[in-house]
Amino acid sequence: MMKFLLWCLLFVLCWPIALLALVLYPIVWLLLLPFRLVGIAVDGVFELLKAILFLPARLLGGARA
Repeated sequence: MMKFLLWCLLFVLCWPIALLALVLYPIVWLLLLPFRLVGIAVDGVFELLKAILFLPARLLGGARA
């Protein structure tokens, strides 16, 4: 909602830039999509490494209870 209100304000102040932003937003989103996918994959790898590293501590901690 905040983005829409900011866009409306930009449209009132300077409508050519607002229309250009409206047209370029999907193109920029498509260009940045591969970087988001790589970020998700890297985050998954780090979570896997964290789980592998903390597995012995979880196993030993669970044996005491």
